[in-house]
Amino acid sequence: MDYRDTLNLPKTEFPMRAQLAKREPEILKFWEREKIYEKLSQKAKGRPKYILHDGPPYANGHIHIGTALNKILKDFIIKSKFMSGLDSHYVPGWDCHGLPVEHEVEKNLGKKKEDLSVVEIRKRCRQYAATFVDVQREEFKRLGVFGDWDHPYLTMNYGYQATIVREFGKFLLNGSVYKGKKPVHWCVTCKTALAEAEVKYEDHRSPSIYVKFRLVSPPRGKENLMNELFPSLKEKPVYVVIWTTTPWTIPANLAIALHPEYTYVAVEVGEGIYVLAEALLEEVMRKFGIDHYQVLTKFQGQVLEGFKCQHPLYPRESLIILASYVTFDVGTGCVHTAPGHGQEDYESGIKYGLEIYSPVDDEGRFTKEVQYFGGQFVFDANEAVNQKLKEVGALLKEEEMIHSYPHCWRTNDPIIFRATEQWFISMDKTGLRKNALRSIEEVKWIPPWGRDRIYGMIENRPDWCVSRQRAWGIPIPVFYCNLCREPLVTEETIQYITKLFEERGADVWFEEEADRLIPLGTRCSKCGGDQFTKEKDILDVWFDSGVSYAAVLEKDPNLQFPADLYLEGSDQHRGWFHSSLLTSVGTRGHAPYLSVLTHGFVVDGEGKKMSKSAGNVIAPEEVINRLGADVLRLWVCAEDYKEDIKISEEILKRLADAYFRIRNTFRFLLGNLYDFDPGKDRVPYEELYEIDRWALHRLQKLIRRVREAFERFEFHIVYHTVQNFCAVEMSALYFDILKDRLYTFPSSSKGRRSAQTVLYQILKDLTSLMAPILSFTTEEVWQHLPGEKEKEISVHLTLFPEVREEYMDQALEERWERIWEVREAVTKALEVARREKKIGLSLDAHVRLSLPDKLYSIIKPYENELKSIFIVSSVALHPGGDEIKVEVARAEGKKCERCWNYDLSVGRDSRHPTICERCLRVLDS
Repeated sequence: MDYRDTLNLPKTEFPMRAQLAKREPEILKFWEREKIYEKLSQKAKGRPKYILHDGPPYANGHIHIGTALNKILKDFIIKSKFMSGLDSHYVPGWDCHGLPVEHEVEKNLGKKKEDLSVVEIRKRCRQYAATFVDVQREEFKRLGVFGDWDHPYLTMNYGYQATIVREFGKFLLNGSVYKGKKPVHWCVTCKTALAEAEVKYEDHRSPSIYVKFRLVSPPRGKENLMNELFPSLKEKPVYVVIWTTTPWTIPANLAIALHPEYTYVAVEVGEGIYVLAEALLEEVMRKFGIDHYQVLTKFQGQVLEGFKCQHPLYPRESLIILASYVTFDVGTGCVHTAPGHGQEDYESGIKYGLEIYSPVDDEGRFTKEVQYFGGQFVFDANEAVNQKLKEVGALLKEEEMIHSYPHCWRTNDPIIFRATEQWFISMDKTGLRKNALRSIEEVKWIPPWGRDRIYGMIENRPDWCVSRQRAWGIPIPVFYCNLCREPLVTEETIQYITKLFEERGADVWFEEEADRLIPLGTRCSKCGGDQFTKEKDILDVWFDSGVSYAAVLEKDPNLQFPADLYLEGSDQHRGWFHSSLLTSVGTRGHAPYLSVLTHGFVVDGEGKKMSKSAGNVIAPEEVINRLGADVLRLWVCAEDYKEDIKISEEILKRLADAYFRIRNTFRFLLGNLYDFDPGKDRVPYEELYEIDRWALHRLQKLIRRVREAFERFEFHIVYHTVQNFCAVEMSALYFDILKDRLYTFPSSSKGRRSAQTVLYQILKDLTSLMAPILSFTTEEVWQHLPGEKEKEISVHLTLFPEVREEYMDQALEERWERIWEVREAVTKALEVARREKKIGLSLDAHVRLSLPDKLYSIIKPYENELKSIFIVSSVALHPGGDEIKVEVARAEGKKCERCWNYDLSVGRDSRHPTICERCLRVLDS
């Protein structure tokens, strides 16, 4: 007789093979058909709010693995907050203006762009951005990310564009904004100024040159100082030696900076005398190949202030100035200074009344006025400058060096510092810097080093250059009087433009003449003129996204300001976190966020940056189509996002294996609950078997630890806790021990129902706990959950389970810790016996167990359960000895064909001669 039909073997339609790539889209359709997010949002109304404000990705191209990581992390938080009993309404957004979009549109247009008007270019940009909003929206939804996808915020929406003007108008009207000629990061390819956040630093090979400037005249009142300082110079020429890695800026040199307090030397070298820092003397002489030189005198840098040097190429003089930023880590300690081509150079130029000279055009070419180099591209001119310096005998040494150099984030081309007329928001005129630094201290930074990073950036940053020389963006709402060129900005003009933008969008600025963009009767406050010209520059896109709190949080009644959390990559300390802080502090007096969470970048398995050229890019779409979104989500959960996050095929394989173990846990639970109705079959807690109460106790600990980890955003703790619970505590211990009771006991017996009561609770609670992480799989599990007549339609509409203190029993756990200790010793002995071919399966074994007296007294009450706990056929328990002693022998009796235990009772009943007495009783019942 085949006794399998008499067993309660697992039954479930929940498949072992996940086939996530096929099954997940079906679950997505279910969520959309049943409007699960809308139901969730509606159900949460009236609860306390927790708002995570979405930092908008660019509406440009497909999502990459870093974008996927970011959105999945946000989804963990949104879902876990909803399931914690809060209202965590999530409005996703997109950054639609700016170079990323305009660059792609121009690339697609090619030469045709020259025939199109600004209005037509902007129209194409809007279409392009809208296309990729739709593309990315579907890609984010495919990740399982919940949100109000039908009502996202777009920076190109008319209402948002009007908000940008309104918010910038506040800065214009409070006196924070000014126009001035200052050096800014300039991309010669994009032909526009760049914000610091649009600049990336990469290794670059640059020329490194040492140039001598002849000292020619002392300042007024110090005519005799030369002889006093250098009595031993004997009419020899004196040269100040500078070093630079940008030879092309030598034509713009107007000064040489020395540190006022550091020691400099005058060194006799052949026919001349070189002035340089004492600390760098040996290194410089070694580079020059000079073995014989004589130090004639030493002095502090401040002594030479006001002296002048002859420019080596042009008939003009360069002033010696003092600056505390001069360092002695490289070079000569005498810093080449071109006020039109560097921030520190500019500041020194202003201090000493120098011209902000920058003879370079928008394309990065020298203007015609530059003798020898007019029309040349600046980077190409490096060689020409070096050659000319060599001709005039001023080039002392030429090398190459690899160093960190700014590049355009979009084109990857090296950029230049170039002084141009730009609009700036002052960091200090209205106290913006001071107030921003104060506000930083009021925010919780996760991890804490984020505070130091953004504090240092705000503390040391220059004024914010907010103008751009492009087409696709928000115009700077300023007019100029045609008669006297006085700028026109009033509260009335800002309100008028704002209203126009709300009705027609920012395109109206480019479609209409100035007189149609200002209130009727507007006149110049200076000369009374009534004819005006529009400003041509547009706003930095970081201002656009930086005022999202005003356009989104303050306007949507489902949200609130300030947000509870901003969450982005660590580059956003100088990007969105930064611009949002400055705009909010400048107009509201405080930060737009209460907490800021930062994650690292995604790198390959060896910790290297991902790039197409390196061939180590992993696309989220490829992972999803092969392994499923839930495996990708589990990867995000498993990694500690506070550092850079590694991904590779090997890492994904490990996560797929881990996913399979969790899935198998769900399948075991479902398979053994096919005939369980919690309404009728649940066993009261006090009547549960003790091992079942132990499992309930461990479940409460799991709930507490996982919920605390969600609260602290420590998702890797969630992963490791659940993984250990499923693979070790449940599968390797509890489930293994339960199988005999589940499969062989009468189906409605108390022992089996006791086990099922606890399995049901584990299934329900584990499904809810993992819903924010494995969003698709837990939904699939939920749809197979047995016996719940009035359950929610989706697991995502449920709340996290609460810790039930009445299920916590520390004394019980401590007893079972000792039992597990003994079980581990027995398991090791069984493995040895298996290797020695004494037994095959553990049920082939009889175990003789000797325990120290104290341990024996703990284990003795469980004597009749030990064979089930150890999964052997029989156990003999004895006291005595100083340590646990285990002997393994083959079990006596015959093997029962039904339960596989060896028992002396097998064969005693002629009706069923191949089964044991216990199984016989089950059949008879």
